[in-house]
Amino acid sequence: MTTVTAPVDLRLSPPRRSKLAWAAADALAVARRNIIGMTRRPQVLAFATIQPVLFVLLFRYVFGSSIHIPGVSYVDYLMAGIFVQTVMFGAQATAVGMAEDLHNGLIERFQSLVMARSAVLAGRVLADALLNLFGIVLMLGVGYLVGFRLHTSALAVVAAAGILLLFGFAVSWVNALLGLAARSAEAAAAASLPLTVLLAFPSSAFLRTQNMPGPLRAYADHQPLTATVNALRPLLLGGPTISHVLVAIIWCLGIVTVFAPLAVLRYRRAA
Repeated sequence: MTTVTAPVDLRLSPPRRSKLAWAAADALAVARRNIIGMTRRPQVLAFATIQPVLFVLLFRYVFGSSIHIPGVSYVDYLMAGIFVQTVMFGAQATAVGMAEDLHNGLIERFQSLVMARSAVLAGRVLADALLNLFGIVLMLGVGYLVGFRLHTSALAVVAAAGILLLFGFAVSWVNALLGLAARSAEAAAAASLPLTVLLAFPSSAFLRTQNMPGPLRAYADHQPLTATVNALRPLLLGGPTISHVLVAIIWCLGIVTVFAPLAVLRYRRAA
């Protein structure tokens, strides 16, 4: 007996995807789920923006009168630090969200599905990048209300936003690791706060590092938040740019290279 096989129309066959393409699709699906969750909890957006607004008002009107920065108004000097701090506060949502997903059993359900192991983490980080973008736009508006003005081109401002989002992406991987290691969402929030404090305040975000004591100045001059702030200021206010931007990018890529694999490894062991 002869078996006749019907011809297959290759034009109707679904295209085969690479593993990287499947991982990207999974990450985007998880990111969409997290973004929808944010829209259903507007208090998340409110709390992510209240703190930066308070810092703008505090440093602009309480401390600003006693701080003198040669060659530039303090409000212009301040806002680069505020933008980076806003991204740091936004990245804390990654730690809290990962801890909630872990202890609510959601990660166990994800791990039972045929999907990329990194998709849950990457999706969370991508969703929080959108939250960071919202915070950047809001802080730009608040800055204009208190006297901040841009002194460069639209292209430079777009580059500054890219640097900010890259820094937020990098720090979110650190917070993802903290969230997976925490015992609860409250513990994750408490663990991520010292990271923000230790990077934001001993830095060039609010004051010149030249006025700090020797060891503190050495730390402030050689940490990622200072590198990011130093890259933003010339992009927003003018001045030498390339070397500062390269240092900031190297810091961000280094953080992702170290903490993204650690977060994925911790995720695999979490459930």
